[in-house]
Amino acid sequence: MTQDVDMDDLASLMQRYVEKYQLEQLEGCIETAIPGVWFYRSRQGNERQPFIYQSGIIILGQGYKQVHLGATSVEYGPNDYLVVGVPMPLECEAIAKNNQPLLGLTIDIDHSLLLKQVAALEQYGFEPNANSRDNACGLQCVKMNDAMLASSKRLIAALLNGLEAQLLGASLLEEMVFRALTSSEGHVLFELAHQEGHYARIAKALSRVHRDYATRLTVHTLAEEASMSVSAFHQAFRDVTLASPLQYLKKVRLNKAKELIQVEGKRVSDAARLVGYTSPSQFSREYKRHFNQTPRGTLPHV
Repeated sequence: MTQDVDMDDLASLMQRYVEKYQLEQLEGCIETAIPGVWFYRSRQGNERQPFIYQSGIIILGQGYKQVHLGATSVEYGPNDYLVVGVPMPLECEAIAKNNQPLLGLTIDIDHSLLLKQVAALEQYGFEPNANSRDNACGLQCVKMNDAMLASSKRLIAALLNGLEAQLLGASLLEEMVFRALTSSEGHVLFELAHQEGHYARIAKALSRVHRDYATRLTVHTLAEEASMSVSAFHQAFRDVTLASPLQYLKKVRLNKAKELIQVEGKRVSDAARLVGYTSPSQFSREYKRHFNQTPRGTLPHV
């Protein structure tokens, strides 16, 4: 197995995973044998559309994605990976090149593991890249170095071997988190672990948004959740998410409504109510503005 890993590139290993588990028809994500690790495949990609990236590490072995955060645009592919510290509503375009499907991994970062590794690194005197700390955005693109590439290949190799996935999965996840923490943008995760910092406080408020999006949340309520003044919270929130608190909340509600309509088959009026809208007409207007289609255009085909 080790020799094969050394010889194969990341895309080849991912394709072997597709073939082994007969995932040639997969269009989207599926959880792997290692809890918290998701495999992604898309044959055609997708045009630019709204998504919510959850916290974690996102690796592409094949294909490219263009991520749009407000006025900021980031392209990443096999030579890069993303570190996402907090859930980020964004717009994403997935690009398949040379008629080859996009292949990738998404790795959830368990908060207890994050705290454990940050504490250990700090005990040994490690400090994240100080030059990056001025950039508080919750999503950072990192160049794939040899160490991260080797760790990623070991993770895929374990997924190709059921015994390795069961016995080595937890340690391989620790290795991946270690690589992300010690990368040039590891400060994103370091600051998330420090509850007294602005970044961690905003993360706490975001957890409230994702938990209670259907309730009447105000900026004042969220600022209290973060133990910050309204003005300081508003600025820190923009720094981390590149959106205002109310813009962020609206995106979360609309993305959840789309999921309710498209995946769970809810009626448009029910979906609007379940995500916190009291006015169906306002919901329809904002939905069309966000997704460039009406809610009824999202209804599943039967």
